Amino acid sequence: MADMQTLHAAFAARIDAILNALEMEGTLPPETPRGNVTVEPPRDPSHGDLATNAAMVLAKQAKTNPRALAEKIVEHLDRDPDITSTEIAGPGFINMRLADDAWRRELEAIAALGADYGRSTMGDGRTVNIEYVSANPTGPMHMGHCRGAVVGDALAGLLEFAGHRVVREYYVNDAGGQVDVLARSAHLRYREALGEDIGEIPEGLYPGDYLRSVGEQLKQQFGDAYKDAPESEWLPIFREQAVAAMMDMIREDLALLGIHHDLFSSEAELQAAKKPEAAEAWLREHGFVYDGVLEAPKGKAPPEDWEPVELPLFRSTQFGDDQDRPIKKSNGAWTYFGADLAYHLQKAQSADELIDIWGADHAGTVKRIKAAVAALSEGEGKAIPFDVKLVQMVQLMRNGEPIRMSKRSGNFVTIADMVEEVGKDVVRFSMLTRKPEAQMEFDFAKVVEASKDNPVFYLQYAHARIRSTMRKAGVEPSGEHLDRLGADELALVREAAQFPRVVESAAKAREPHRIAFFLGDLAAAFHSFWNAGNDDPSKRIIQEGDAELTAARLFLADAVGQVIRNGLAILGVEAVEEM
Repeated sequence: MADMQTLHAAFAARIDAILNALEMEGTLPPETPRGNVTVEPPRDPSHGDLATNAAMVLAKQAKTNPRALAEKIVEHLDRDPDITSTEIAGPGFINMRLADDAWRRELEAIAALGADYGRSTMGDGRTVNIEYVSANPTGPMHMGHCRGAVVGDALAGLLEFAGHRVVREYYVNDAGGQVDVLARSAHLRYREALGEDIGEIPEGLYPGDYLRSVGEQLKQQFGDAYKDAPESEWLPIFREQAVAAMMDMIREDLALLGIHHDLFSSEAELQAAKKPEAAEAWLREHGFVYDGVLEAPKGKAPPEDWEPVELPLFRSTQFGDDQDRPIKKSNGAWTYFGADLAYHLQKAQSADELIDIWGADHAGTVKRIKAAVAALSEGEGKAIPFDVKLVQMVQLMRNGEPIRMSKRSGNFVTIADMVEEVGKDVVRFSMLTRKPEAQMEFDFAKVVEASKDNPVFYLQYAHARIRSTMRKAGVEPSGEHLDRLGADELALVREAAQFPRVVESAAKAREPHRIAFFLGDLAAAFHSFWNAGNDDPSKRIIQEGDAELTAARLFLADAVGQVIRNGLAILGVEAVEEM
């Protein structure tokens, strides 16, 4: 990456240098914490280009009032040739207006940094493990998995761009009763492949046609050896073969969305390696697991078959949960939580931070798994940041009408169906046009509509317009005469220049949708700039007879296109050249 500071980083550094000077002067005590100091655009653009809250958050340490500290900071700011004016607003915010040349230099920075514009080192190489998708290996990827898959993958791209080392992980739930059901369903399709009329699929088995190919594979591999064999002989074999076939299908489906995991961790392998037993021993050693009796269900009479049974319980109440949680069942089998706890202990051994992307229907288990990771942090004597991002389901629509789906009957819209109909990039970007915790609708007709009301089209159209203009211009973009750019052009630079700051704030919040929102705003600003030329020919990018101005405006348009491409690359979306 070119050794060049972007505008927002440069001014943050200048504020930092001023605070250093104030410490040297004795206005601030030495090594005053500055973690909450921000330098960002004011909410109201009429207030200026940049604002800082430094005086507000540091006044207490300086033992003075915010406005008095702000005046000290402004004394230094007023000596900066890139700042044309400063204003102390309200209780102590400092607003700054920048010289036009500062924005022109930012255009040059975008051109110089290219694909690295906006890239950050804030992650400092820390390893973040992001677990996402982790759907049961019992069928193809369908719409219920899509949003979490895209959010997790976009978050991985964002954190990498912000300087983290990212491990993309998929947890294969191949140890539960659902994989026995899968094996029995595959055996039925195996018998069908051997020519048997299996009739209606019995209740409780997976009915989907996708298992027919698995049955055919089993027939090719084993002939009729297991056609009439007892279940005890074929169940373990068919379970392993069917899970492997499903995982191949899942990988292929995810690849259609451009999603590739670094690591697939098997629950069955975890249990075979006695990881839950090791986790229990570790937790007992540190006092986090004890043998106790669960209380009867609250608020109602206990079920007739309920009886107090001593179980190994994890002290999750010690970490904010509302009750301690069993890690084993009365029959000695591991609870889902017990296995999940061991899995998180395993992940934490090779990562500095853990992030899980879960469906909103798992909200009830967030507290207990956070408690488990908190126990690990306490026992290991190191902080292991852990976050669970909940993703709401998506309602599929077609022309405003809901699409009815039934997984039980095998009728559901797969990711492959979606990508085939509207394309990978449309699916991915659409999933990020709302916060993941908010409900959303995906209307097959609207997401491909050529309308400014369609955020996918509106953004891609902005990039295609820029590329088309470059092809038609007959003049090469040039930064030689950027002094020809006036207020309207520099307003567009201001919009594009937010990108590095948005990357860092989105990465810090672990919210990739902020990149999508920013790109929507940038596209709207570019379209507005373009449309002004429809009303006033002097504002068009290509100016016949004025090669200097044309080259400068092309340089600006090219920079906007670069920022769009960089943002889309984070989200795993390709920018189109023409539409």
